[in-house]
Amino acid sequence: MSTVTTLPLGDLHASLADPLLDAMTFLNEVTERYPDALSFAPGRPHEGFFEPEDVHAYLDTYLTHLAERGLSGSAVRTALFQYGPTKGIVADLVARTLANDEGLEVAPEALVLTVGAQEGMLLVLRALCATAEDVLLVSSPCYVGVTGAARLLDLATVPVPEGPGGGPDPAAVRAAARAVRASGRRPRALYVVPDFANPSGTSMPVAARTGLLEAAAEEGLLVIEDNPYGFFSRDPDEQPGERPTLKALDRRRQVVHLGSFAKTCFPGARLGYVVADQQVVAPDGRTTLLADELAKLKSMTTVNTPALSQAVIGGMLLHHDCRLRAANAPARAHYAANLAVLLRELERHFPAAERARLGVSWNEPEGGFFAVLDVPFTADEAAMERCAREHGVLWTPMAPFYPAGGGERRLRLSISALSAQQIGTGVARLADFVRAAAG
Repeated sequence: MSTVTTLPLGDLHASLADPLLDAMTFLNEVTERYPDALSFAPGRPHEGFFEPEDVHAYLDTYLTHLAERGLSGSAVRTALFQYGPTKGIVADLVARTLANDEGLEVAPEALVLTVGAQEGMLLVLRALCATAEDVLLVSSPCYVGVTGAARLLDLATVPVPEGPGGGPDPAAVRAAARAVRASGRRPRALYVVPDFANPSGTSMPVAARTGLLEAAAEEGLLVIEDNPYGFFSRDPDEQPGERPTLKALDRRRQVVHLGSFAKTCFPGARLGYVVADQQVVAPDGRTTLLADELAKLKSMTTVNTPALSQAVIGGMLLHHDCRLRAANAPARAHYAANLAVLLRELERHFPAAERARLGVSWNEPEGGFFAVLDVPFTADEAAMERCAREHGVLWTPMAPFYPAGGGERRLRLSISALSAQQIGTGVARLADFVRAAAG
């Protein structure tokens, strides 16, 4: 009689037992268990800007573009239905968009189109970190996607605390890199989200960006810049270039830039990109771009990014004349208004005297989707579930975002998927829970 195969968890990859992976799974599950709770948890875009018929229109726009370029009907069919180039089919349009929106002059061949920014992280980390001695420095608190990717690849991470102004302090970067080197390992790269970071919502001051690049250069570090929220400033008068990306300031080709169309277009396309214009020199003297090397890795994972996703996003770029910053003006206004409502409602429900009595505080981000609330109790998964069950509101514990521990009494609030009225109701419910939990 045959028996069913069982697999001891200890025989599988160690990442599967890592609490980091469990934390995100729990968040999805608890949201499903409390569907009526107002949720400050997800960082997904507001759905009011999406219309199903737009997908067909954007696809038609891209197909028309191919025909206007002189492609035959047969060639258009192949481009849409077949496996395509590993580096992607819309790199030229993405390069035009980066030039218009960020002032980035990027050669299309330096781009790799990926299945979301998450695939880009995996490819970049796999390429850069060659041995067990290679270490990734990460800004702390840090987006769990990159620390999770490092865990899957058995790569060590070392946290660099955020400075008081936002982003990793250059002195702390130098100290972390030197400590890693003193331990006999090699600090390879620094991961950072300079604009409205997930989870903290903080942004690096413009002056600090040059200092960070100088510190990284002195320590022989590449900088991995992740930029999903850069368009969404609260300042309605902010102009392109006022808050330059690290890549726009890069004069040494030391920055590998990760981008995503999840927030600026829509996440269902699962389309991201990597700008990897660094030269790679082979032992025989042959040179390639890092983008070409990333493509080799991609050919062994997702093979190529779906042409349908690229075609729809390509059509969307064309529809907006490859100017997504302007196209996102309504979304930017929506998120800025929502963040203003959140901060106003926190102020209303936690007057200064009560804040002092309870030990409650929060940051005031300059834009993006997130703010962080400091509370006088352990803001863990059990507390979040109790809040959902008894008060009808969800949030995200901050502790999983701290690679070396910390954040136990902090929670993240996201404003992106809610209406202003829902935010007001949610903050009132959250305030009731905070008072109850504080005793």
